[in-house]
Amino acid sequence: MVHADRLLNTPESGAVHQATNNSVLFEYKDAQDLVDVFQGKKAGHVYSRSSSGSNVALQNILTHLEGGVGAITFATGMAAITATMFSLFKAGDHLIVSHFLFGNTRSFTETMQSMGIELSFVDVTDVQNVKAAFKTNTKAVYLETIANPVTQVADLRAIGQLCESRKALFLIDNTMTPPNIFDANAVLASLTISSLTKYIAGHGNVLGGSVVDTGLFDWSSFDNILPIYRGPDQTQWGLTQIRKRGLRDMGGTLSPDSAHAISIGLETLVMRTEKVCENAMRLASYLHSHDKVSAVYYPGLADHPQHFLAREYFDGYGGILSLDLADDIDPIQFLNALDLVICATHLGDTRTLALPVASTIYFESSAQQRQEMGVNDKMIRMSIGIEDIDDLVADFEQAFAEF
Repeated sequence: MVHADRLLNTPESGAVHQATNNSVLFEYKDAQDLVDVFQGKKAGHVYSRSSSGSNVALQNILTHLEGGVGAITFATGMAAITATMFSLFKAGDHLIVSHFLFGNTRSFTETMQSMGIELSFVDVTDVQNVKAAFKTNTKAVYLETIANPVTQVADLRAIGQLCESRKALFLIDNTMTPPNIFDANAVLASLTISSLTKYIAGHGNVLGGSVVDTGLFDWSSFDNILPIYRGPDQTQWGLTQIRKRGLRDMGGTLSPDSAHAISIGLETLVMRTEKVCENAMRLASYLHSHDKVSAVYYPGLADHPQHFLAREYFDGYGGILSLDLADDIDPIQFLNALDLVICATHLGDTRTLALPVASTIYFESSAQQRQEMGVNDKMIRMSIGIEDIDDLVADFEQAFAEF
């Protein structure tokens, strides 16, 4: 990844990084060339809402990193999700989705339902739940590798095999487990969706999202692809429709400057995530034995319900860690007592972040929905950073001492 820009994208003039090109339009001396690019007969750019050199460079890196056949970048992770869903599915289709979807994504599913797309919410930690939800009109299964914030781990390989046998798309949000931690191809994922804002970029300074096609899905079996997008290369049918209907038509374009910043952040992905996973494991172990904590949710802990699934699928257990405080400790007061840990809503930063879950990111969910997802009023979610672990433990020690 450190040399990806230089080796994959051949920057001009011997530059190590791909240049940032902010041009909106692209000139063609021969009008036929413009026509051919418009019609997909030649590679090129016609308008930067649809594509640009800066975005293509980042897409090349992501495709290589995921071992896929192509990628599309978007302005945010939610733009990637919404563009994919609205491009590939229509009223009357049925999707099976994780019962543990993150708050914003769960909110978006209500929009999908209002437009006639049928959804079944299931516990994806057991493939039997997914199998039981299949219908004749089921087009896809959509889930997150590790759920945010309660860290449930999906039964990924078994679900992938089920989707393959049913000729259904297997859509995986791997934001919490970037490619150096998780190999989506090994579990037969069709498309991976990611918020590049989080671990990929890694420094809390840029928004972005992506969709990568692994090349494992047979698009000829998916009847929602419009004839105009069924080109000679079948592996590109899905991405072409998402690019045309989801990116070009909906306009969630990643800016060239953001693409460049994400590419720079990518260079330290492995080092950052290794430190994050190490810190999270040690902090989870410390909190797990603390008498002022009633529960810790982290897949690396041996008593986590899906610990053995996490051991099988992931090279490290990620940086998301949640805890329930003892009944006599108010989460707001406890967060205010922390000095080093930042109270903020974000994930995948180099700095450790924390927030009260029920009153913030799940505030719009009903009490019943929160209960079904395992979220209670005492829960605090943390995104672990790369600080010295002794400093993090010391910060919790001094905060607990106030109660």
